[in-house]
Amino acid sequence: MRHHNQNRKFGRTKNQRKALLKALAVSLITREKIETTLPKAKELRPFIEKLLTSARRATLSDRRGVVSQVGARAGKKLLDVVGPKYKDRKGGYTRIVKTGSRKKDASPRAIIEFV
Repeated sequence: MRHHNQNRKFGRTKNQRKALLKALAVSLITREKIETTLPKAKELRPFIEKLLTSARRATLSDRRGVVSQVGARAGKKLLDVVGPKYKDRKGGYTRIVKTGSRKKDASPRAIIEFV
């Protein structure tokens, strides 16, 4: 059964969705706070939290997995800077704050940031 397994499609193919999530994750890791649409922020949250959980453990396998997901530069920052900050935290590393709607097309906007 596929209960609770449905992800947002964003009108993109699988490869495009994967590239979008990777780009959003890299931006969030490097800037630690980004503004995007609310559905993209909600889709990014579980992706980045799984990466951060791996970065907290920081075994060799976890390090390789993180670097393969987001690249060398963002992976290094996630493993060396962001991961150790949340060593004692059980989960919930990100916060989504709604910021209203975009003027052009009225799409809901949100800021996603590390707690």
